[in-house]
Amino acid sequence: MVLEVGTIAPDFTLSDQHGEELTLSELVTESPVALVFFPLAFSGICTGELCELRDNIAIFEDAKVRVFGVSVDSVYTLKAWADQEGYNFSVLSDFWPHGGVSKEYGVFIEEAGIATRATFLIGKDREILASFATEPGQARDFAAYREAVAKLA
Repeated sequence: MVLEVGTIAPDFTLSDQHGEELTLSELVTESPVALVFFPLAFSGICTGELCELRDNIAIFEDAKVRVFGVSVDSVYTLKAWADQEGYNFSVLSDFWPHGGVSKEYGVFIEEAGIATRATFLIGKDREILASFATEPGQARDFAAYREAVAKLA
């Protein structure tokens, strides 16, 4: 079950596409964080969604929200994809243990070995301020991001 608003987000440390280890409990002390789980790099819907985030990053920056993509892909795959698409935010690898963080957030699809598309806006003390997900094969509506970020104002 996808974690809901008001829940304390599980802490984790994952490597980004540059191999830098990032820890959620440290990140949220600086600003709210948007965790954007997605199935796989280089896939059509995922590329479209993350490019939409890239193209609208000012919405997050203006609200002082840091965006982090999360998938089960390796750091090397995420690096190649982020470089190709020009992502100006970190993409985190939940590669090993395979989907471990995705499982803690209730977004891992066991039979497929991937995360579903789910987003969590996490504030101070790791409280989930917004949570939304779609069914496999469906892109998230960008309006949901706008609504979540607007609640911070």
